[in-house]
Amino acid sequence: MNVFGDSSAFYSYLDKQDSQHLRAKAQMSSLIQSNDVVVSSNYIIVETIALIQRRLGFDAVKDFQEIIAPLLSVYFVNKELHQKGAEIFLQERRRNLSLVDCVSFELMKQLGLQKAFAFDKHFEEQGFQLLD
Repeated sequence: MNVFGDSSAFYSYLDKQDSQHLRAKAQMSSLIQSNDVVVSSNYIIVETIALIQRRLGFDAVKDFQEIIAPLLSVYFVNKELHQKGAEIFLQERRRNLSLVDCVSFELMKQLGLQKAFAFDKHFEEQGFQLLD
């Protein structure tokens, strides 16, 4: 099974103080053991590294690069995908919904992904399932 990996889950995995930390660790372990492919995008990688650097520091960025990044199948967003995500973003006009979110939703649709390794309620709002 392929699942989409979001920055919300990657951050929770690395931040031991995060309320979803233990859940993120358990879900990541399950994904690794089941040989599931975690698909993400270069936009998510950039967003994750910026978030981790700001909140947790460079050691956590190194942990992300060494522990999580090698497990990911990273899709590089092309012009068409970016434009489609931007259209959705502008149509939604919601302050708490980001361009990265909208590009992620469109990528999931294009790749036929139904499940997300995420703790962001926007995935469920768009009809995707979060991991248990």
